[in-house]
Amino acid sequence: MAEEKTGMGLEQNVAGLLCYVLGWVSGLVFYLMEKENKFVRFHAMQSIIVFGGLTVIGMVLSFIPILGWIVSTLLSLLALVLWILLMIRAYQNVWYKLPWVGGLAEKYSQ
Repeated sequence: MAEEKTGMGLEQNVAGLLCYVLGWVSGLVFYLMEKENKFVRFHAMQSIIVFGGLTVIGMVLSFIPILGWIVSTLLSLLALVLWILLMIRAYQNVWYKLPWVGGLAEKYSQ
């Protein structure tokens, strides 16, 4: 498959990977900057939803003594695994949709 360029001049798989590098922050940057490439917009929106949600949940859990801290630590491990997985799949030029979140990301990235 031929690599497509984005509006920013990057290959779409590289831009897709970069959507995840800084979590929801880089997702937001790419979502706002890329207007045409649906692949990049999808990965940017998925990054915003996944890592934005995990950030908010982690912040709430950090205020709950002991149990919240334990769950927050496990959530951080999950976030690390998702971060690596999503970057790899985007770099492989795959429309990798997470359950629940992928459908939302697809809907809101159009």
